[in-house]
Amino acid sequence: MRRLSPAERRLWRAFPSGAWVDLRAGDRELDDPSQADRWGREREVRAEVIAALLLGAVERTPGQVPGVRLAGARVTGALDLSGAAIDVPLYLLNCHVAEPVDLSDATARGVRLRGCELTRFKGSRMKVDGLFELDGSTVHAGVRLDNARVEGQCRLSRTTLSAPPPRTTTSESAHGDVREPQGEAGDTMHEWALWAGGLSVGGGTFLRGLRAHGGLRLIGGEFPGGLYLERAHVGSINADFMTAATAELSNGFRADGTIRMRGARVDGVLSFHHAELRSPDRALHLSHMQADEVIMRPDVVEGGINFGYSRFGVLLDSPDAYPDAVQLDGLTYESLRGPWTLAERLGWLRHDPNGYRPQPYEQLASWYRRIGHEPDARRALLAKQRERRGTLRAPGRVWGRLLDLMVGYGYRSWLAGLWAVVLLAAGTVIFGRMPPVQVDPGETRTFNAFVYSLDLLVPVSVFEVRGAYEPAGWTAWVAWTLVVSGWVLATALIAGATRVLRPAPGA
Repeated sequence: MRRLSPAERRLWRAFPSGAWVDLRAGDRELDDPSQADRWGREREVRAEVIAALLLGAVERTPGQVPGVRLAGARVTGALDLSGAAIDVPLYLLNCHVAEPVDLSDATARGVRLRGCELTRFKGSRMKVDGLFELDGSTVHAGVRLDNARVEGQCRLSRTTLSAPPPRTTTSESAHGDVREPQGEAGDTMHEWALWAGGLSVGGGTFLRGLRAHGGLRLIGGEFPGGLYLERAHVGSINADFMTAATAELSNGFRADGTIRMRGARVDGVLSFHHAELRSPDRALHLSHMQADEVIMRPDVVEGGINFGYSRFGVLLDSPDAYPDAVQLDGLTYESLRGPWTLAERLGWLRHDPNGYRPQPYEQLASWYRRIGHEPDARRALLAKQRERRGTLRAPGRVWGRLLDLMVGYGYRSWLAGLWAVVLLAAGTVIFGRMPPVQVDPGETRTFNAFVYSLDLLVPVSVFEVRGAYEPAGWTAWVAWTLVVSGWVLATALIAGATRVLRPAPGA
């Protein structure tokens, strides 16, 4: 290594005790790392000097904790620590690093690059036994943390990330041609500002106030300490199969692309409270996931939502939280909370772009029944039958309308009684004024219009009156109407009772 500069000598001497080396001028504007081109050579530190210190170039002093703590430096050259075993902390504050920082496959006690200006950070498969921090930093060509493990907290709050441009991160094939790395479904590296599939963080993962010009790729990530993105503004998120204690995409969070959490599991709260979700296609894809509680109260939703085949403990939402397209088929929940009327909940079920599906109605009815609202459960099931009717052929639709009119598909059986009273009253009045002719004049009988009408209306003759009299003239049509109506009402009641008495799903 060539001769050390004054700044490097200061860092070299400070390393054994882990003391700070502060090269800042004390001018807030000038000390901004984005103004590093205005800094003099007295603030330059070569990356190879930092690497040498971290890798044991200086003898340790007993009784002291060594480390690199450097502020306000312009770091020149690539800080390549890939595969290294670093047993001292690295802390850069307000530094400018012109070339990539590479800790791929490295192990470290703690890595803190706070308020820095970085070209790129590569930490694939690295292991940090402590804190990993990029708070307040700007990274121009993306951060890689795929399959990394951080035992402490992972902090990227107020960080600004940009995805690498096409072909910035490349790999050569066996034929020498340059290709971009690809992930699942053909997604390329330059689409993601944070490439962190398989990242595992023991403590909390804090991305509050993050600005990502690109997506966050968190497929299969493990966040037992929670994932916090309040006030973050990102392009999109792919967190399929992620596990987290809680996930806060709330309180000013904004996404300009799809948020995917297919197959994810959140053991606490998944919150979109006061969030802005915008996507030209689908704002939320939360199918096949599990969450103890989902707070679905965003300020803005543009794009479809897919809750298909997910399991929520509690769904706290509001009617204005949903766009026109909401896929609910297969969604189950233990409880619903929010200022909803039954009519609004039924309208929610009709937002499925795939049309009628029976399961969402049955799930809603099951929840109403579970909380003791049996009338609302019956109304939900009646709405299900009415929606189903639109999927049938003409004969089925006709019979369905008849069932609906007569007994409300069995969920309004009182309608049958009302029809029976109307028909019985009409028959009593008509046959009271125009009695039928007795078939056997020699038989002594006293005619009763009410009993005669009732005997016609009941499918099986109970009073044996209908056969003793023959209606005359146009009243024969009245008699036939009563007989047919009696059979229709009986059939409708039987069909409706069959639907009502059939065990509900999950009962």
